[in-house]
Amino acid sequence: MAEWNNKEYDFSGIFERLSKSDFRSKFHLTEKDKDYISKKGLATIRTHAEEFVAKRLAPAVIPNDGKQTPMKGHPIFLAQHATGCCCRKCLFKWHHIPAGKQLTDEEQHFIVALLMAWIEKQI
Repeated sequence: MAEWNNKEYDFSGIFERLSKSDFRSKFHLTEKDKDYISKKGLATIRTHAEEFVAKRLAPAVIPNDGKQTPMKGHPIFLAQHATGCCCRKCLFKWHHIPAGKQLTDEEQHFIVALLMAWIEKQI
């Protein structure tokens, strides 16, 4: 995946739309999550995001789509729900990325950048 640069995309419009969703806007990092990020570092958290996206979102067929992302347990899981990147149905609804096809490297990069931008806004 290409080198991550949090200035590569302008997510202001996306964050504005997400803020109007009662469900999406209820997600926030806990102090425990912030401590975890502080201990691991943003580079490691980004690696986790890349791995979760590649494994749980990128495949063309996801048998448990809509249920593959836990609601807690890792800061990236919270970021996925907060940003509409938790399942392929939400990816289509919020970001117009269609289900039923393998995510491209560019799409995966966009999702990871969005997740990391949300994390950075929270810490």
